[in-house]
Amino acid sequence: MTPFRLREAARVLRDGGLVAYPTEAVYGLGCDPLNPAAVLRLLALKRRPLQKGLILIAAEFAQLIPFVGVLPQALEQQVRATWPGPVTWLLPVDDAVPRWLRGGHDSLALRVTAHPTAAALCRAFGGAVVSTSANIGGQRPARSALAVQRIFGRRIDCILHAPLGDLDRPTEIRDGRSGLIVRA
Repeated sequence: MTPFRLREAARVLRDGGLVAYPTEAVYGLGCDPLNPAAVLRLLALKRRPLQKGLILIAAEFAQLIPFVGVLPQALEQQVRATWPGPVTWLLPVDDAVPRWLRGGHDSLALRVTAHPTAAALCRAFGGAVVSTSANIGGQRPARSALAVQRIFGRRIDCILHAPLGDLDRPTEIRDGRSGLIVRA
């Protein structure tokens, strides 16, 4: 992936478009989390109900601060010990976090990714990015750029071509309040 292509993907995000990019295990679809039209377009494309909520990824913890409530010190230390890395945390959200991100929940799924391309996309964009698997609801997630193109055709505005991470399955999800693993 070239620096030009990365800048182009960040521009697409800023302009309200959808970007497909590799993550730790599957290709993800992303958009600007604060652009409701982009998020609703993404949900419609995937046929994903708004009530489910979404995951946000970032290159560093600071990019997630606008979305998360104040964390108890012990929880913040536990979360930071797993980041960057393949652990997504369900964390209490700030009251200002839009419903189109959190769905029917009072928490939001957040991850500081260690995947170089996904992290580079967040850096180029200048903030957190929506990250949901590149698939139609109930179908298998895409594991290559070609698979993304086969599933969505021209309905994705930009696809970043790069290798996936080393995971065989999507990232683990942990509940920050209970400590339980929600998805292994």
